[in-house]
Amino acid sequence: MLGGFKTLAEEKKQGFFAKLCSIFAYRPPEHDTFVLPETGDEESCRTAPEKIEKSDLEYYLDQEDLKKAAAEKEKNEKEDKDNVKDDVEVGEEKEIKNQTRASLFRRAKSLKKPGKERQNAAGDKKSESDQGAKEETGISPDINISRDLIKEELNIPTSVDVVVRDFKLNGKVDAFIVFIDGMADRDVINNFILRQLMNRILYDKYDGGSIFEYIKENVLSVNQVTDLTDYDSAVTQALFGLTILFIDGCKKCLAIETSGFEKRGIEKPTTEAVIRGSQESFTENLKTSMIQIRRIIKNKNLINEFLTIGSADRSGASIMYIRGITNPSLVKEVKRRLKSIRTDFAMGDGAIEQFIEDNPWGIMPQVINTERPDQVASHLMQGRVAILSESAPFALVVPVTLASMLSSPEDYYLRWQFGTFLRLVRIFALLIAILLPALYISLVNFHQEMIPTELLVSIASSREAVPFPSIIEILLMEGAFELIREAGLRVPGIIGTTLGIIGALILGQAAVAANIVSPILIIIVAVTALGNFAIPSYSLAFVARLIRFGFIALGATLGFFGMSAGLVIAGALGASAKSFGVPFFAPFWPRTKDSGRFLIRYPVWELERRADEVNALNKIRQPKISRGWVKGEPPSGEKE
Repeated sequence: MLGGFKTLAEEKKQGFFAKLCSIFAYRPPEHDTFVLPETGDEESCRTAPEKIEKSDLEYYLDQEDLKKAAAEKEKNEKEDKDNVKDDVEVGEEKEIKNQTRASLFRRAKSLKKPGKERQNAAGDKKSESDQGAKEETGISPDINISRDLIKEELNIPTSVDVVVRDFKLNGKVDAFIVFIDGMADRDVINNFILRQLMNRILYDKYDGGSIFEYIKENVLSVNQVTDLTDYDSAVTQALFGLTILFIDGCKKCLAIETSGFEKRGIEKPTTEAVIRGSQESFTENLKTSMIQIRRIIKNKNLINEFLTIGSADRSGASIMYIRGITNPSLVKEVKRRLKSIRTDFAMGDGAIEQFIEDNPWGIMPQVINTERPDQVASHLMQGRVAILSESAPFALVVPVTLASMLSSPEDYYLRWQFGTFLRLVRIFALLIAILLPALYISLVNFHQEMIPTELLVSIASSREAVPFPSIIEILLMEGAFELIREAGLRVPGIIGTTLGIIGALILGQAAVAANIVSPILIIIVAVTALGNFAIPSYSLAFVARLIRFGFIALGATLGFFGMSAGLVIAGALGASAKSFGVPFFAPFWPRTKDSGRFLIRYPVWELERRADEVNALNKIRQPKISRGWVKGEPPSGEKE
C-alpha cells in the first residue's frame, strides 16, 4: 500500500516535471525512448508523442485554458495558411514573369545564332532561328521586359554609342527610345521626336483610345514612321540609324526615320573616267546612290526593293529594275540568290558578287561592277537588274556579256561613227593585252621565217648581249610591271601616278643598259600594258592579265600550236560561262539578231529594239521612225 502511494507520488512528480519540460521544448525520458508499435505504422509513430503530450496537458490544465489554447492555435494556423497562400501567389507571379522574360531573352538570342537547318513538310530548308523569328519574337506589352531585352541585345552599357532615353507620355505612360549615336541625327530626335512626345498640349485631344495610333498620327512630326512587331526588326532598324520608340502596354513599336551620319560627297569617277558625259560617281551611302539613279530615270515603274544580307552583319542591299521591261524570272532569281546568302559578314559589293555568281570557279566575269550612275541607268533600260549595297561606291549589274563589258557610256555620248571606232579600238586592245607577248615569243623561238629579214636582224642584234632566253626576259619585265602597278595604287595621291611613270621609265632604261633585257621587249611589254589599260571593264582587264601568262607559257613551249590550243581553251571557257543563264559570248555566240552590235555602235535613232540576250518583256525601245520631224510629225503631246 505504501509502495503504491509512493509510486503514485513519483508519477505525479514526474508528470509535473514533464509539463515544465514541454514548456521549454524538452521531452521526458519516456517520450524520447518511445517504443514503436508492433504494426510498424510510421504514421502512428509520429503521432504517438503528441497524444502522450496532450494527455499530460489535460491532466494539469483546466478546460478553459484548453479552449483558449485551441482557439488561439486555430487562429494562428489560419493566419499561417493565408500567409503561405499569399506567398505562393506572389511567388507564382514572379516565377511566371521571370520565365516570360527569360523566354524572351532566349528567343532574341536565338535570332543572332544561325540555327540548324531542318527540313519542313514542304521540303524547304529553314533554320530554327528563322522560324523563331516568325513565331516567338512578338513584342511584350511590359515595357520593363522590352527595355531589358533591348539593352541585352545591343550590349548596353558596354556599347557606349547606343543610347536609351526614358520618359513619360502625357506625364503618365512610360516610354523609351533607343538609337545609335552617330548614325541617327540628334537634331531630328530632339526637335521632332522627344519635344513632340513630351509636349502635354498635344495630348489635349486624346480621347482614351489607342495611345500608339494617336502618337503615330497626331504627335510625331517626321516623314517616315513604320510599325514593328518583333524585337529582331527593331534591333535591325536601330543598326541602320533609325530611332525605335517603345510604349508601355503596346505590343508594337515604332521605327522612326532619323538616319543622319557623315558621308562622302559625290565626286568624279576614277576607274571609268570619260571626256564627254556624266562626271559623277556613286558614294558609300545607299540612299544617295539610289537617288542618283532615280534622277536619271524618272519612271514610275522603276522599282527599288530593300533586302538585308548576312545573319550578324545585316548588310543593307537594294535591287533596282523597271517593271514592264525586266523579265520577272530574272528578278525572282536575283532575289532568291541574295536571300540565300548565309554569312556573318558580306564585305561590300565584291563579296556579294562572289556569292551570287553562277560558277565561282570560273575565270570569266559574271557580274558587271560600275561606279557610274548613267551606266547603271542604261543597263536598267535594257532590262537588266542592278544591285546596290551599303558602304560600297559600286553597283552590280546582271546579267553580263562580253559585248556589255567592252562598251562604255561614252559610246552613246558621241556620234555613232566615233563610238564604233572606239569600240573596235577596245576589241583590238583586248587582243593585244592577251596575245602580244605570246606572239613575240612564238615568232622569236619557233617561227623566225615569218619575221622580215631586216626586223629579224634588228631583234637578233639587240639580244646579242642578253644572257637570258626570251621567256625569262618577258617574265621578268611582266613581273616588274605588275609590281609598279600595284605600288602605284598603294602610294597615296599624285605620288602614285608619278611613281608608275618614272619607275617604269627608269627601270626599263636600267634593264636595257645592264643587258638584262632587250629594247624590243620593253616595247612589247609597254604596248601590252597600254592595251590592258584601254579595256573599260576592270574585271575584264584583270582576266586579260591572268590569261596572258597562260598564253606566254604555251607560246614559249609549243609556238603557234600552243597559242591555237590556248585560244580553243579560252573560247571554251567563255562559251561555257553564263551569267544568270545568259551566255557570256551573246549575242555573238549563240548568234542573234543583235550580233552586229558587238562590233558596230548603231545610231541612236536606229536602236529600235532592246538587247535580245536579256529577254526583256518589252523588246521595243522606240518606234521605227523615231525622228518624227523628218516626216513632218508634230511634237509629242501636241496636235496640228
